[in-house]
Amino acid sequence: MKIRDTLNLPRTKFPMKANLSRNEPKILQWWEEIKLYKTIREARKGSPVYMFHDGPPYANGEIHIGTALNKILKDVVVRYKTLRGFDCPFVPGWDTHGLPIELQVMSKLREKADELSIKQLRKECRRFALHFMEVQRKQFKRLGGLADWDHPYLTLEPAYEAKQIEVFSELYRSGYVFRGKKPIYWCTHCETALAEAEIEYRDHMSPSIYVKFPTMSDLTGILQKPYRYNIYFVIWTTTPWTLPANVAICLKPDTKYAVVAAGDENYIIAEYLVPVVMNELGFDDYYIVETVSSDKLEGIVCHHPFVDRESQIILGNHVTMDTGTGCVHTAPGHGQEDYEIGLKYKLPIISPLDHRGIFTIDAGDFAHLHYEKANADIVCRLEEDGYLLKSTDVSHQYPHCWRCKKPVIFRATKQWFISVENSDLRDRSLEAIKKVKWIPDWGQRRITGMVESRPDWCISRQRYWGVPIPVFYCLKCGHEVVNANTLEAVIKLFSEDGSGAWYTEEADNIVPAGTRCPKCKNSHFRKESDILDVWFDSGVSHRAVLETREGHSWPSQLYLEGSDQHRGWFQTSLLTSIGTRGLPPYRTVLTHGFVVDGDGRKMSKSLGNVIAPQEIVGTLGADVLRLWVVMADYKEDIRISDEIMKQVVDAYRKLRNTLRFILGNLRGFRREEAVPFESMLEVDRYAVARTRQVLRRAEASFERFEFYRIYHDLVNYTAVDLSSFYLDVIKDRLYTAPRDTLPGLSARTALSEILWMLLAALGPVMPFTCEEVWQYMEKDSNDPETVALLSWPSSEAPTDEKFMEKWSDILSIRSTVLNAIESFRSEGRHSLDAEIVLYPLDKRTETLLGSMRDCIEELLIVSSVEMIPLGADIPDEAVKDETVAVMVRSASGERCSRCWKRRDSTGVEYQELCDRCFSIVKDRYPEVLATDV
Repeated sequence: MKIRDTLNLPRTKFPMKANLSRNEPKILQWWEEIKLYKTIREARKGSPVYMFHDGPPYANGEIHIGTALNKILKDVVVRYKTLRGFDCPFVPGWDTHGLPIELQVMSKLREKADELSIKQLRKECRRFALHFMEVQRKQFKRLGGLADWDHPYLTLEPAYEAKQIEVFSELYRSGYVFRGKKPIYWCTHCETALAEAEIEYRDHMSPSIYVKFPTMSDLTGILQKPYRYNIYFVIWTTTPWTLPANVAICLKPDTKYAVVAAGDENYIIAEYLVPVVMNELGFDDYYIVETVSSDKLEGIVCHHPFVDRESQIILGNHVTMDTGTGCVHTAPGHGQEDYEIGLKYKLPIISPLDHRGIFTIDAGDFAHLHYEKANADIVCRLEEDGYLLKSTDVSHQYPHCWRCKKPVIFRATKQWFISVENSDLRDRSLEAIKKVKWIPDWGQRRITGMVESRPDWCISRQRYWGVPIPVFYCLKCGHEVVNANTLEAVIKLFSEDGSGAWYTEEADNIVPAGTRCPKCKNSHFRKESDILDVWFDSGVSHRAVLETREGHSWPSQLYLEGSDQHRGWFQTSLLTSIGTRGLPPYRTVLTHGFVVDGDGRKMSKSLGNVIAPQEIVGTLGADVLRLWVVMADYKEDIRISDEIMKQVVDAYRKLRNTLRFILGNLRGFRREEAVPFESMLEVDRYAVARTRQVLRRAEASFERFEFYRIYHDLVNYTAVDLSSFYLDVIKDRLYTAPRDTLPGLSARTALSEILWMLLAALGPVMPFTCEEVWQYMEKDSNDPETVALLSWPSSEAPTDEKFMEKWSDILSIRSTVLNAIESFRSEGRHSLDAEIVLYPLDKRTETLLGSMRDCIEELLIVSSVEMIPLGADIPDEAVKDETVAVMVRSASGERCSRCWKRRDSTGVEYQELCDRCFSIVKDRYPEVLATDV
C-alpha cells in the first residue's frame, strides 16, 4: 500500500464515453422487459390524473425532424408530470386514412390500380398505413418516449370509426350538418374537395387581363350627359377561365364611379382608381366626363363578352380599392364572396367544370378544355372579339393543394358541410377560445382570426380510403335519407365490422327494416359515395380516445402541436367539441415552431439541408437530440445544423462528466450516513441551498413549459456553480478526509442530494443517461428499480435569504482572488503554490472573512491565507474590488505529496506528508508508514 492509496479518489464504472447509440437500445429493451409504462401507471394509480392527448401524425412515411421534435416535447411533459406524482396516461395515435395514402398506393400500383375494386384498394391502403405506423412507432420509441406503444389509437380501427359516426350523428341531429351546392376548394389533380386546412399559398404565375363589358340598359336618367359612343364596365381578373361562369359585376356601395372617355369609347371605373387603371391600359389622353354614385348603377345590365348571357350590376362590401378597377367580375360558382353576394341577389350558380377541371358542354366553345389550357383560348377570344383591353402575366400568392402542391380552384358542387357561417358554432367557438390557455399567447389571436374568417367546413371527399359519410339516398326520387335510426345502424355496423362493410353490404341491408323515403315512401336506397374529410377523422379523437380508454378523462389538459394546427387539428377538434359537448376539448394549447436549417431556411430535399432524426440518433444518441429539442425556444422556428449539434454534444459531455464525478465520489455512500442539514459544513449547506434554487427554477420552467430555460439554467449551473466552484473546492476534502468523518460525510451528503435533484431536473430531458446513472448509483433497498419511478424532490429553501446573501458576498470575494491568482497561474504555477493576503476594505467584509477562517483555504484552493486587520496599509500592486484587496505570493514550506498543499510542517513527522495528512495516515493506515519508506 502506497501513500496514494490512502486517498479517496473517485471511482465508478459509469463510463466517461457515452456510446449512446449503442447503449440506449439496451436500456430501451430493458424498459420493455420490465413493462415500464404499465409499471408507472400502476405505481401512479389513484394519483391525480394529468390528461394529455396526443395529436396523430400521418402514417405515410418515416418520421422527420419536425415530428421527432413534437414527440420529444410531449415526452418531456409526460415524464415531468409523472415525476410530480401525476398519473399521466399517454396513448400515441396515428392518422391512417386520407388522400395521401390513397395516392401513394395508386402510384405504387401504377396500371394495376385501375383494375382494383374499391375493397381491394382499401385493403392496400390499410396495409400501407399499418406498415408506416409500425415504422414510425419503432422510430418514436427509439427517441425514448414514455407511452402506451402497445395500444395506440388508429383512426382506421372499427371502434374509432364507430365513434366518428357517433359524433357525426350528434352534429347532424343538432342541425350543424347540411348538404348544399356552394363553391369549395377543389384539387383537379387529386380530384376531390379540400378543406381550408388543406390549402397552402404559393407563388403562381397567372394571366392578368382587363376586359370590357358593354352595357345593354338605357342609361338615360342615370347618367347626366348623352353619349355618342358605347359605355363599358371594365373588370380585371387573374382567372380568365372563370369568365364563362360570369353572371354579374359587383361595385362598392356608396362609392363614386367615373365615366372615362378614352379614344372612341367610354369606360366606367371607380373614380379613385382612374389614374392607375388608365396608366395600366396605356391611355395618355383621357378625361372624366362625369361621376355617378354606385347606388344609381345597381341593376344595370351588361352583355357577357362571349356568352349569350346578361351580366347584372350589383353592389357588395367585399369590393376593395387596392387593386383592379372597382368593378369586380362575379361568378358565384367559383368564389366564396361571389357565392354569398350571389345568394343575396338570387343569381344563378354556374360552374361548368367537371372533377378533373375539364369544361363541360355548358362552357360552350370551350367545352372539353382543361381550365388552365382554356385561359389562353379565352384571352384570344376576347382579343378577337374586341373586348380585351390588356393582357399580361403576374406572379402572385395563389391557393395550392397541401398534398400534391398543385394549384386549386373554387368549384361549386354539392358537398356535405358543417355549418359555421349560418349557425351559432362560430360564436360559441370564439367564446370557448377565450377560456383556453394558449402558449404562446399569440396562439389565441391566430386561431381567433382563423375561426372568425373561416367558411363552412366542407367535410366530404370524393375518394375511397376513409370513413364513408353515413347517408343514404332514395333510389326513386334521390332524396336524402338520414335519421337517428339509420345513423345508429351504421354505428353498430362499423363498430363490429369496420367502415369497409359500407362497400360490401347493400344499402337495403344496412338501413333498419321498415325504413322509407320521407318524400316518396320508397323503400330502396343507395349509399353516399363520398368519405369524410380526414380532418374530421382526427378532429374527433378527443371523443374517440378520451371517452373510451380506461383511465382517461375528457377534456384533455393539454394539446401540443406545431403552429400549422391552428388551422388544422386544434380548430377541427374545437368545432366538433363545441358542436357536441359545448366546451373546448383542451384546457391548454401549446404551439411550437417549425424546424429550419442553421441559416433559417425551410428543410428541403432540393436544398440538401434535410437532417433526419434517425441519423442523429444513430450517431450521437437520442439524449443528444432531446437536449437539442429543449435547448431552443420552440415559440419560434427551431434551427438545426451540424454546428449547432456540436454545441449540444459539448453541453451533453459537460453534464455527463459532472454526473460521473459525483457518482465517483459517492462510491460506498449510503443515505443512512447522511448528515443533517444543520450539521453540514457551511459550504456544503450553501451548495445544497443553491441546488434547490436551481430546482425551483426548473420546476417553474417546467410548469410554464419553458423548457429552454431549464436547459440554460442546468448547463450554466453545472458549469459555474458545480464544476467551477463547489466540485472544485471540495476535492481536497473528498480525496483526503476520511469518509466517515464529518468533513467527508458532509460533502458526500451534499453530493447525494445534488445528484438526486439533477436526476429530477434532467430526467424528463435525458432519460437514457439518467437511467444509466441510476443503475450505477449506490441505492437503498426501498429505492425503485428505475429512475422513471422517482418522485420530484423537495425544492423548499433549507435556509434563509441572509445566508444566501452572505454566500453571494463570499463568492464575489473569491472571484476577485481568482483574478489576482491568474497571473500567478500564467507562470505555470498551481494555485496550491500560492499564499493569499486579504485586506478587508470595510468592517462588514472583515467580519465576513473572520467567519470563514476555517474554510477560506478550501474555498480559494490555496495553501494558506493571511487576513490583515482593517485599516492596514495596502500595497499598490494589490488587486482590489469594492470590498477587498488581494495580494498573491508564493507559499512557504514544501509540497505535501498527499494533499499537494505547501506546509511548513511537511516532512517534519514523515517524509513528504504535512501534519494533517500524517495524522490521518497514522490513524487510518499505519501499515503505510511501515511499508512506504
